[in-house]
Amino acid sequence: MQPVLTLSEMNAVDARAQTNLPLDVLVGRAGLAVAVAAIDLLGGSYGRRVVVIAGRGNNGADGRVAAGVLGRRGARIHIVEAGTVDEVGPADLVIDAAYGTGFRGEYRSPTVVPGTPVLAVDIPSGVRGDTGEISGAPCAATRTVTFVALKPGLVQGAGRQLAGEVTVADIGLDPGASRISVMDDGDVAALLPVREYSGNKWSAAVLVVAGSPGMTGAAALCARSAYRCGAGMVRLGVPGGDLSDSPASETVGVSLPAHGWATDALEVAARCSVVVLGPGLGRDPLIAGEVRRIVEASPVPVVADADALFALGRVDEQPLGPARSTVVLTPHDGEYGQLTGDRPGADRIDASCRLAASSGAVVLLKGPTTAVADPEGRVLIGTAGTSQLATAGTGDVLSGMIGAMISRGVPPAEAAALAAHVHGRAAARGPVEGLIAGDLPDLVSHVLSELRTSTGKGAVSRG
Repeated sequence: MQPVLTLSEMNAVDARAQTNLPLDVLVGRAGLAVAVAAIDLLGGSYGRRVVVIAGRGNNGADGRVAAGVLGRRGARIHIVEAGTVDEVGPADLVIDAAYGTGFRGEYRSPTVVPGTPVLAVDIPSGVRGDTGEISGAPCAATRTVTFVALKPGLVQGAGRQLAGEVTVADIGLDPGASRISVMDDGDVAALLPVREYSGNKWSAAVLVVAGSPGMTGAAALCARSAYRCGAGMVRLGVPGGDLSDSPASETVGVSLPAHGWATDALEVAARCSVVVLGPGLGRDPLIAGEVRRIVEASPVPVVADADALFALGRVDEQPLGPARSTVVLTPHDGEYGQLTGDRPGADRIDASCRLAASSGAVVLLKGPTTAVADPEGRVLIGTAGTSQLATAGTGDVLSGMIGAMISRGVPPAEAAALAAHVHGRAAARGPVEGLIAGDLPDLVSHVLSELRTSTGKGAVSRG
């Protein structure tokens, strides 16, 4: 996982550092890191025209140090004071060092000739460091060099697109403990245990309660993705459904009555490791009581998705009762609005934290940036998602994946975030056009296998 520091956390890191290191030393290190990135972008610096847009603060100071380094390596440097020109003219590279993460006004970048690479210092100027919202008209960067750790504004909102490729430069400061982290490929081997040699199919058993008579597609996607994510046993109950109509051949059917099915489902849950609840259940008013009963009484963690979220209603008006086990809520923006009365807005990190705190559940807020928050305020970020996932049924696949990872021993918050990361990676392996949800389970299996193999680990220790 990669740490993410909010502005207040980064300010604390800077304050601690300056008790031992003068500010000019830190600026020198940051400026050198920017110069190194610039040379890499240019493929060399000699004879290249570099325009540095420099503000008055530390961000501008970093840019001026970088300009000095590049100038000594033969670059032709032109420094422009931020806010003084409307365009920068022809250049081989523009360095955006106008304003950093703490800027609160409105910034309009001077016009850059199309095709000119832009290197942003810490964050593209005009992007809010904690939310990724823009103010004015920032310039999109080809690459951003940030320091010590990622910032929230680089992984969510418009800032994520404007930042381009992001690299984190080590300038000798310890980021310390961070409450926000971004998932990466290495987390598959670090978090997902290898199935034990002595294990059996019940060692990773998932109960899926999903679908309705004649509407079993979502249930099938959920069950199949759980298997492809490593579940040893998937038991599938469709309330009111006929066992002979099981939508997935590998599943073991569970007979559930059309009404009052929570009692039977809870009995089956006692032999499983997790319950995945909701895809395709329908919106019959009688479902609400059954869903709440499972959420509150399940002896194992519950992943509530899709129609289960609708059944829960406004959790701020009808709070969830004390649950026996961890509950994972998986809303997209519309479902978030149904649960809270308000859509999440640009700051997805804050939105996921608010719902987690008010509901007492782990919350996975789906979107281009997926934020997973627990009730204590810890947040895990997934940035692998793509627009290819904006198609029916992909959420059903994700809920099955989360269930499988929990069944394999991954803690619920980590399971949700890791599933979101692998889900995005799997989509990227699929066709650029025409990806459907049914493509994903097999792609998920391939991604998990490749990421585990790439670590060279035959066994995995937790922690």
